[in-house]
Order: sequence, then structure tokens, then C-alpha cells
Amino acid sequence: MTGSCHLISTNDGKKILLDCGLYQGNDPDFDDFNQEWAFNPEEIDVLVLSHAHIDHAGRIPKLVKDGFKGDIICTSATRDLAAIMLLDSGFIQERDNEYVNKKRKRKGLPAVKPLYTSVEAQRAMNYFVGISYNRWFGIMDNVEVLFQDAGHILGSSNVTLRIEVDNGHKEYIGFTGDIGRPNRPILRDPKPMPNCDYLICESTYGGATHQGLPNDEQDLLRIVNTACVEKKGKLIIPAFSVGRTQEIVYMLDRLETAGKLPKVPVYVDSPLAVDATDIFIMHPECYDEELLQYMQNDPHPFGFRKLKYVRSVEQSKAINYRDEPCIIISASGMMQAGRIKHHLNNNIENPRNTILVVGFCAEGTLGRRIRDGAEEVRIFGEEKKVKAEVVVMDSFSAHGDQQEMLDFLSNQDKKKLKKIFLVHGEIDRQDKFKTAILEKGFNKVEIPVLDQVYNLD
Repeated sequence: MTGSCHLISTNDGKKILLDCGLYQGNDPDFDDFNQEWAFNPEEIDVLVLSHAHIDHAGRIPKLVKDGFKGDIICTSATRDLAAIMLLDSGFIQERDNEYVNKKRKRKGLPAVKPLYTSVEAQRAMNYFVGISYNRWFGIMDNVEVLFQDAGHILGSSNVTLRIEVDNGHKEYIGFTGDIGRPNRPILRDPKPMPNCDYLICESTYGGATHQGLPNDEQDLLRIVNTACVEKKGKLIIPAFSVGRTQEIVYMLDRLETAGKLPKVPVYVDSPLAVDATDIFIMHPECYDEELLQYMQNDPHPFGFRKLKYVRSVEQSKAINYRDEPCIIISASGMMQAGRIKHHLNNNIENPRNTILVVGFCAEGTLGRRIRDGAEEVRIFGEEKKVKAEVVVMDSFSAHGDQQEMLDFLSNQDKKKLKKIFLVHGEIDRQDKFKTAILEKGFNKVEIPVLDQVYNLD
């Protein structure tokens, strides 16, 4: 899970990378994953990027730093989001590196360099090429790419490669990226891929079923009322800066417009989320019909009177000194870094407060421990008792559940599709999804291990 990165080598020696993501977690087996390559970056001809989430794009600056000089092909919205997300990631690498080097210095060890810097992240943007959805685009001789809307985050796409192998014969290699969900706010539904010969498929929520959208707003309203009105506490929502934050804000906007939202302050405390929301506003071509119709009455769907976007550190700290009921939406979603850790540090031991978990948290992360019901967690080196109420709403997930992923695959020609490779999921999820796919009549399903190589006949 996380660290999405797949290499396609063609018969004529070309090398195409699908995604170049950062591993996010604390599994000791992956200690060196972000630092080392299973290939030579200088030999990669082109990188095709499915979307801008850091677990799919977060190693791009290091790829460029280590010698990659090709094009990075993605949608225009992905390019714009990647510009702010990779810069933010560079700052995080620098801060984390300072902390690591302080510990190394105390132990008499030499300093180490960050994975990459903000300057290197900025430099990597020179290689990005943004293209539109729904058109074949030549990325090298005999290879074309097609992006279609994945419905996951702004600009996200599934990827189809059309490769001429010999005598004019063309084979189709598909990569689902992250499969979004139908009938979600803001974005269009996932669009099915062309029939493929081989398919690399995500499996994040294999075996799982999400709650449907119709109850989301009412459930969110119920939690807000319980946390802020009845308990008179703070509702703290760790949320990814891109996608999840805008979806929650949009739902709160709708509740405010309908006169249902309690009159409590709402803070979006994440500079990255503020920048990302500006980019959402710039790309209405990615909106679904429902949002476009809503904007005819409310042209500002990501803002209302009680909502405040917070940039400065001073403003962020001030929120923690307020004792009034409020809603705090802050990054990161897995609670590993960012301002959310400060809000948790200051509020997790108060039983009046509520922590609303609205998305996936990888194994080994602070978010996963809180989500799984830990009675104590370690934050900034100190043990904290989890006295705040913890509520989980997986219905906010931007990933399709098992049935939604099966529905997405249902258009594939089972006779043409030679093999499905399941990636981007924990092994128990992959096993369950593999069983479900085979029960649907697909023939061969593989679960690769790290660095495994397949020859495609």
C-alpha cells in the first residue's frame, strides 16, 4: 500500500514508468524503498502519472534528481496540483531531515541529506506535460496513452497504453490508478477503460463495502451536532489536503445554504488545502453536473460565512487556545505530519472533543493506531491518552469499494484480457478482491510482490 510505481519495458528497449509514488508508513521492510530504485532513473524514457497524490507522485523530484530527463505526462489538473503538492512534500522532507540529523548528531553520526528539497521539487515541474482527457496522445514511437476520468481526485485518470508490438499489431496495457466512486460530490463518475490485454488494478478496499452517499450529509450533520452542540467540544477532522478537504467543505457549504449547519466556526487549517482549493476553482471542467447546477445558485461552493481558511502558523496556534466549539479540518489525513498533529496533541486527551476519521490510514501510521482504537498514542515523543471520541466514516473514501471496483471492471472483455495484476492494497484486501474477480469469470489474477518481473507474451 502506497508507493505506487510500475515499469513497462517494450520489445524495442523503451521504458515507461507508471506513477512514481512515495511510500508512507513505518514498515521496517520498506525502510529503503524511498531511497533506492529497482531501475536506473536515467534509462526511463517517459513517466505517465495517474494523479497527484503523494503516494503516486511523491518520488518524482528524486527521480529527476537521480537522472530522469524525459516527459512526465498527466492531465492539466494533475500538473497544477502536483506543483503545490510536490513543493509541500519538499518542505516536509527538509523538516524531517533536520529532525533526523539532530538525533544523529547526538549519537555522533554524520548528517544525511533529505530525499529531495523544495528547490528540487520545483525543478521537477519543468518536465511535466499536461494533456486532456479522452484523446490518444503519442508519447514515443509506437506508444500512445489515453487518460480517462478516474473520479478519484481532481485530474485523476485511469491510464491505457496502446503499444504497437509487431507488424502493426497493437496491445493494450491498462492501469486503473486509483478507482474513484460513482455519485460522489464534485467529480464526475469513473469512466470505464477500453478493453485491455493486461490490466494493473488497484485493490485498496477489496472485501469492503462503503456506506452510500445519500446518508453522508446527514451523518456528517449528526456528528457535528453531537460534537459541537451537545458535547460543546471541538470536531477535529484529519483530511487529505486535496480532494477530501474540498469534499467536506462542499458538504458543509450545502448544509449552511440549507440552514442546517450549527453556527460554529469552521477552520481549514492547511496551507496546502488552501492552495488546492484555489486549483479546484480553476478546473470546472472536472466538475460533475450536480455541482455545476448547484453553482448556479451558489457560485462559491467552497466558502461560506463561518468558514475560515488558515495559512499562518500564528492563526493555527490560536485555534488551539480557543475553548469554544468549532470544526477543524487539517492535514494530513493519515495524521503522520502537518498541523493535524498539533491539533491532536492539544485536544486528544479531552473527552469533550471528537476525532472524525474520514479515510484510509496505512499500517504503521498514527492515524491507523487512532482509527483502530488505541488507548494511548505517541505524539511528538510523548504518550497521550486517547480520551476524545473517535468516529470513523469510510463513506468519505475516494476509493471505490469492492463492488464499485468490480463494476468498473465489468466492461472488460474476459476473452481478450489475459491477466490482471492486483497492486496498491494490503495483502488481505488483495486476496479477497482476487477471489471476487475470479468469481466474476476473469481468468488469471496475479498478486505481485515488490520488484517482481513478468514477461507479457
